[in-house]
Amino acid sequence: MSDYPLGNVEDREMLAKTPMEKLLDFFFLQIRNLWRVDGLYFLGIEKKFGTEPATEIDAGVWEAMAQIEAKSLQRMFNVEENPDVATIISLLRRSSWALDQPFKAIEVTAKRATLSINRCRTQETRLGKGLGEFPCKPVRFGYLRNFAKTLNPKVHVNCLVCPPDKHSKELWCKWEFIISV
Repeated sequence: MSDYPLGNVEDREMLAKTPMEKLLDFFFLQIRNLWRVDGLYFLGIEKKFGTEPATEIDAGVWEAMAQIEAKSLQRMFNVEENPDVATIISLLRRSSWALDQPFKAIEVTAKRATLSINRCRTQETRLGKGLGEFPCKPVRFGYLRNFAKTLNPKVHVNCLVCPPDKHSKELWCKWEFIISV
């Protein structure tokens, strides 16, 4: 994957002795921690400079992350160049963003897929803190578009709904992935 191994021998041996259920809990905890750091950085930038600059920075970070993550997953799971929509969605499901979304729905056909987030932990946390909805569309759109484009430039991502768009209580965002012929 890279010049650096994924963990050292002792760490891998220690984790290999962990029961699978605990290992999965640990894995998801680490993904949650990644998102906590992301949220704390965002809130710090937002507090100092405002929501718009924080969103611009966040969008740039996640566009770059999309390319890194897509290529890393492609190598790890031995996916050929220019995969179909189903394969892209399969890799996206393994991304840190999608794994941190427990309330998602995915529909896949040969040339089209949709991904819906029915509950959003980030938005619900913000609302709980009295911060209001985060207009996350530019951040998420850039991430998803760049993730798909990195894997196959013929796949287009469309935003069907995402804040600041009006949305129902049961649907925070919905994305469409289409492969052009």
